[in-house]
Amino acid sequence: MRNYSLAHSKFGVDARTGLTPQRSRLHRSIPLWFLMLVILLATGVVAQNSPHVAAVAPDTGKVNDDVTITGENLGKDGVAAAYLSDDTTDFKAMIVDQAADKIVMKVPQVKAGRYNVSILVAGKIIISPFRFTVAE
Repeated sequence: MRNYSLAHSKFGVDARTGLTPQRSRLHRSIPLWFLMLVILLATGVVAQNSPHVAAVAPDTGKVNDDVTITGENLGKDGVAAAYLSDDTTDFKAMIVDQAADKIVMKVPQVKAGRYNVSILVAGKIIISPFRFTVAE
């Protein structure tokens, strides 16, 4: 029976793989690096198509006023609804106009106060970092 250990190899080459110790380690790690690369690329593709809110204007208004949410990937295929949200409730706003770079919504019937601007993406409400104040 042959002994395939590197210690018995004449030139430091693994008799089973034909690789030097350095190349053998690299050969075994390639699948892990490939998997990591695939995951990073897939994450980047998903992130590129995810809706992103960049601004809300104006930041103060009254019930039924128009509010414009600007950003990326805000079209009907990505964003199903817009909301003003407080700590407990999401108040659905009527969308007046919607395009890839903006959503125009009406301030819903809510009491005066500060609200988070939120969007509905793939069945989940995403709270943006922007706040809107409803005046009396």
